[in-house]
Amino acid sequence: MDRLQLMAVFVAVVEEQGFAGAARRLNMSPPAVTRAVAALEQHLGIKLLNRTTRYVRVTDAGQRYFDDVRRIIAEVEAADDAAVGVNATPRGHLAVTAPLLFGKLYVMPGIVEYLQRYPDMQVSAVFLDRVVNLLEEGLDVGIRIGALPDSSLRAVRVGAIRRVVCAAPSYLAAHGMVLHPDALRGHSIVAASAVTPVADWKFADGQVVRVTPRLTVNSNDAAIAAVLSGYGITRLLSYQIAPYLASGQLQTILTDYEPEPLPIHIIHREGHSASAKVRTFVDLMVARLRGDVALAYEAVLRP
Repeated sequence: MDRLQLMAVFVAVVEEQGFAGAARRLNMSPPAVTRAVAALEQHLGIKLLNRTTRYVRVTDAGQRYFDDVRRIIAEVEAADDAAVGVNATPRGHLAVTAPLLFGKLYVMPGIVEYLQRYPDMQVSAVFLDRVVNLLEEGLDVGIRIGALPDSSLRAVRVGAIRRVVCAAPSYLAAHGMVLHPDALRGHSIVAASAVTPVADWKFADGQVVRVTPRLTVNSNDAAIAAVLSGYGITRLLSYQIAPYLASGQLQTILTDYEPEPLPIHIIHREGHSASAKVRTFVDLMVARLRGDVALAYEAVLRP
């Protein structure tokens, strides 16, 4: 193998956290992957990976080399795409991130469509309920909910979602309708992903109500399960409970006091000369999210 191929094998091993995963991704045999990394280490005269029968871990020197090599490979791919032109067929590997439930509901179907449309592509999807730094974590495209900080990333707005307070109709029938944010203090509150025993819920016109949750959970799914059972009131993003609102299992309250909607953006690291793989994925997801998500929220979720 030439040097660039050896680098690509090393990057795959680190990203897949193992030789077997890299072999599957590259359609190589595990021994061939092992030999490629060994050859690269011999050429450099340093140890890039610590490996046992159970795990593979990158060394400090290997991590620095990985960061540099991944950038070099991306630049080479971009140069190839630019030389071929905008009509190039996407090929290679794409790393995508999105919030956990949003990714499952709306991004994953787009990824499947993308892979079906472009058989020479592979995609790694990272769905996490935290802000992921594309540059530091080596990701190509992200879907971000909320205001964006100033950065060098390219951003395309695809819609907005609402922050809604909701409960099961059975809970509201038993405990009474909540007509004002201040009345929340007298109800059983379910908080999702809170890190303190209290939570500040912001409403329109800057009003803030500090609620003390009776139940605090570390996932939105768990909060949804709790309120579906008829226990308490929670606050989530509209897309997270859209099916339950449509079916009548949950009901929004305090809609007149909702704060401004949160924007949804697709962000990526490349500018106007974006590689074919990034450009085609962003175009596909912009069309899907604008058509299937953003416009549907207001029509479906308004009481």
